[in-house]
Amino acid sequence: MSSLAGRVERPRLPEGEVRLGGFGGPDGLTAWLAKHDVRAVVDATHPFAARITDSAVAATARAGVPLLRLERPGWTQPDGADWRWVDSLEEAAELLPSLGERAFLTSGRQGLAAFADVDAVWFLIRCVDPPEAPLPQYHELLLDRGPYTVDRELELLRTHRIDVLVSKDSGGSMTAAKLTAAARHGIPSVIVRRPPRPDTPTVSDVDDALHWALEVA
Repeated sequence: MSSLAGRVERPRLPEGEVRLGGFGGPDGLTAWLAKHDVRAVVDATHPFAARITDSAVAATARAGVPLLRLERPGWTQPDGADWRWVDSLEEAAELLPSLGERAFLTSGRQGLAAFADVDAVWFLIRCVDPPEAPLPQYHELLLDRGPYTVDRELELLRTHRIDVLVSKDSGGSMTAAKLTAAARHGIPSVIVRRPPRPDTPTVSDVDDALHWALEVA
């Protein structure tokens, strides 16, 4: 069974049984695991979805259910790229005006309020679903879903005269092209580090997670 948080309006659904929505914190997840006689949990949530990971760790410990973290590796800095690492979206917003005047903001629709008061920068905001206010005063909204190509991202940077990129270190190949394009375009990239994670057994390959689940369940 796959559980999705329900943050995307039209998610790409996996095969098999799917549930949408939260569990109600660690207590709700613990009760759900017991009710459904779950024998193994794979936490395959987004690298920045820290709350559900913490809930999974607490709930599986209480329920006595094995837990594995499936997490794609972070991105590798392309040759010649100018990356500026920060620890939060708020820190990225504070740094931006010193780096450029036209930003390509690709951090997702969660947390855009961190940039709402950055009036010295114009933003091209790309996300899958429409974000909620507050948003930066000067912006254009682009609703789109990956995967993206380097050529397409380069065209986007040129068309909108982008001079700085903002992204979380989400990893994966679907959206990595923007980082290569930014390096080729000669503009800096502000990268938000991943939040700290609990000490949980972790793999980066889906097949490894599947083998583990078959063995422990």
